[in-house]
Amino acid sequence: MENNDTVYLLKECDAGAKMAISSIDEVIDRIGDSGMKRLLRESKSHHEKLEAQIHGLLAECGSEEKEPAAMAKGMSWIKTSMKMTVDGSDAAVADLITDGCNMGIKSLHRYLNQYKAADKTSRDICTRLVSIEETLGRELRSYL
Repeated sequence: MENNDTVYLLKECDAGAKMAISSIDEVIDRIGDSGMKRLLRESKSHHEKLEAQIHGLLAECGSEEKEPAAMAKGMSWIKTSMKMTVDGSDAAVADLITDGCNMGIKSLHRYLNQYKAADKTSRDICTRLVSIEETLGRELRSYL
């Protein structure tokens, strides 16, 4: 588990999970629909559990966690703030989170392709994170 691709892939998964958790936290209190709120809480819990596992694996490698890029977080915050000011509906939240899921899925697939020498464990974690994002995006479609 000590190859660079493994560490790099785990770090990108860590940043992605943190970004998802942060995005959910930004909108969860604005949601009116109890089913949608439950869905986002469950997804956040899945992200947090996977993030804890990633942290453990990074620690085993003697590596630090990775925070999401400041520019990405800033742009996400601005987009969320602007969209919620114009339209604070549950549909607007579903649209924002679905866009985030799609961007996350795309990025994670890029990292899987980029870090081909990553070990099976880190590749499995990345695949699980993609699955969490795909599930959330699919389940939010009924709220669009």
